[in-house]
Amino acid sequence: MSSKLKITLVRSPIGYNRRQRKTLKALGLRKISSSVTHTGTPEIKGMINAVKHLVTVEETDN
Repeated sequence: MSSKLKITLVRSPIGYNRRQRKTLKALGLRKISSSVTHTGTPEIKGMINAVKHLVTVEETDN
């Protein structure tokens, strides 16, 4: 079973390209310090990898 990932937006996407801003929106991150929880699927991990300089990721047990 895939683990849960808590993703937090820590930097502003202003000044980055449109594709990265759309990736953050697709993850559900809107404002700095907002957090979302997703299952650690390959698709989500790929999205995180595309914006890894803007977010922090923690594994949770839920």
